[in-house]
Amino acid sequence: MGVLDRFEKGVENAMQNAFAKTFKSGVKPVELASAVKRECDARAAAVDRNRTVAPNEYIISLSPTDHETVTSWGDEALAHELQDALEDHARSQRYAFVGAVDVAFHEDESLATGRYAVTSRTTRGPVAPATSPDPLSRFPLLEIDGQRYNLTGAATVIGRGTEADIVVDDNGVSRTHIRLEVTPEGTILTDLGSTNGTFVEEQRITEVTLVDGNSIRIGRTPIMYWDAVFADEG
Repeated sequence: MGVLDRFEKGVENAMQNAFAKTFKSGVKPVELASAVKRECDARAAAVDRNRTVAPNEYIISLSPTDHETVTSWGDEALAHELQDALEDHARSQRYAFVGAVDVAFHEDESLATGRYAVTSRTTRGPVAPATSPDPLSRFPLLEIDGQRYNLTGAATVIGRGTEADIVVDDNGVSRTHIRLEVTPEGTILTDLGSTNGTFVEEQRITEVTLVDGNSIRIGRTPIMYWDAVFADEG
């Protein structure tokens, strides 16, 4: 099975129960999966010999009928599946993102039922999903609950609340628990007055400059940190 087949099949399998009966005459989730994948490939740009950046924000324009169907049966669920599929595709193609992957739906009255359009853009954010299995990265890298994130912005907040850049599902974590600031001198971790504290190498800290391979714990959640690696471009 090819990359495109796997990409479409993953979305189709995840959404088939919710959408099996509602997309008979309009667009199908598998068609939207194929469309965002094509947009990702078409807009991916090589920025150097070792790195190709793909758009991280996608807008899918739908007819009023299709938009109503997607909304009534779970636009957030479908968007989430498409986002996960895009991240998997980026890993398979070794694309990089510079911000969080986001998929949104837009109603376009000029489109007929069954027709759609996809646009995309690259927007730098404080954090991006890591798409390489190698911890060596041009951005500092975190691993949390098996997920890896590049710190692509100047500051990243981690916590339990939705206002955090990385949301951790742990009742022992405060809504905004820690902030990581990427500076020329290193990545500075600051505890934001959390209830249960922050631990680096099992030592409670209020502020510390991290070093490569540090282990961090907030609540019951372990976090691994790796420094950025600046490869020779010559």
